[in-house]
Amino acid sequence: MTENFINELGRRDSERLKTYQTLLNFYQGQQWPERPRWGEKRLVFNYARLLVDKITSYLMSGKSFAVDAVEDSEQVRKQAQCAETALREVFEQNNLEQLDLETETDGAVMGDAAYKIFWDASAKTVRVTAPDIQGIYAWWQGDDGAKIWRVASKYRLSAEECEQLYGRKARGETATVVEVWTDDNFELYLDGEMVESRPNPYRFIPFVIYPNLREPKKLWGTSDLLPIMEGQQELNRALSQLSRILELSGNPIAVLENVESSQDIAVRPGAVWNLPEDSRAYLLDLLQGGGLSLHIDYIDLLYRSLHDLAEAPRAAFGGTERDLSGIALEIELQPLLQKVSRKRVIRSAAYNRRNRMILNLLEKFRGEDFGRVRLRTIWGPVMPRDTVRAVTNEQTLIQSGIHSRRRAMDELGVADPELEFRRWLEERAQILKMNQEFNARSSKTSRERVNEAGAEGTQE
Repeated sequence: MTENFINELGRRDSERLKTYQTLLNFYQGQQWPERPRWGEKRLVFNYARLLVDKITSYLMSGKSFAVDAVEDSEQVRKQAQCAETALREVFEQNNLEQLDLETETDGAVMGDAAYKIFWDASAKTVRVTAPDIQGIYAWWQGDDGAKIWRVASKYRLSAEECEQLYGRKARGETATVVEVWTDDNFELYLDGEMVESRPNPYRFIPFVIYPNLREPKKLWGTSDLLPIMEGQQELNRALSQLSRILELSGNPIAVLENVESSQDIAVRPGAVWNLPEDSRAYLLDLLQGGGLSLHIDYIDLLYRSLHDLAEAPRAAFGGTERDLSGIALEIELQPLLQKVSRKRVIRSAAYNRRNRMILNLLEKFRGEDFGRVRLRTIWGPVMPRDTVRAVTNEQTLIQSGIHSRRRAMDELGVADPELEFRRWLEERAQILKMNQEFNARSSKTSRERVNEAGAEGTQE
């Protein structure tokens, strides 16, 4: 790797990075394509942000994970339990529930997201972060977009941080840091100068890069904002226009006919105007002829188009114009369910890969042995569920030998099925012990009563 590579990095993917910034600005409300003219009223009703946040909430609801044994043996089952316990410890230490939600929002806005998984030697634990995708560059094999063979991560540090971490002074107030990773090597550049080069201690690239929604034959994904940007801009324009019409209607315009000049003409209660002969004065009514309803109908059409393009029907926001049964509501929300399903397929692969990296680092640096286990991502239901009916169904499946208790708890959204099962075993053992003690006391009392009755009969 040469320093020319670092210099060329700034020119790589320039169009992609420009698109990221445009999408971020749009999500934050900068949605008018040009600067406003002096005195022009411009409104922003940021439905784009609302739609992204709502779809993200549906997507991430009830997310969990599970570790399954690949063989039916006591040792393998114990290894799977240890692996799941270790993963939950890492999740709690890194607050991954919140990090996943924030990263998912970033991915939905910009179209791509990434995780970095590395070993923190000082804390002796695995750290999981979500680097800014605007600083991530990736190289993949031409005939295999899923095989990334090099990743570069570019970010900035303050001069103080630079000196603390690397013992070097930055050229300015901040320094540009570039990490370059391959399966075999790791290189670190500071302001374009190489400061470290060594073999990759992990033997894998510690990044998980995944798209929001994948385009065929492309590594980078597409944003949820792209289909609705034009409609959002037109909605802002139409609502701003309607607002100006209503504002002018509340402050009417005086129209003078056959008047060459005017002075001291004011529209207010009790105002007196002096007009020449053959002239006429009246107030301009912008609402006559049903013109206002045309604006409202057009805005309603734009509003419906936004929901259609975002694949998020109005029912997804909790409001329906009529009472719907469970099946009818599911049909109403079918576009949202399909979009969430497409996203979950991508996320499951990304989260399982991340969990696999966490286990690999724990095995390497802590000496753990998790064996061969299967990782699964568990998703909660998108639609509201009848919990009583779901429990009844799972109870029937358990009694029929179709589902295990572990599988039933997964389906019902229990966060930690192994922990709940152990608690159930403990409670069951305590209840059995209490019943045995109670039965023993009851039997003893019954024998004592029989003996007392026998003694009284002997005395008589």
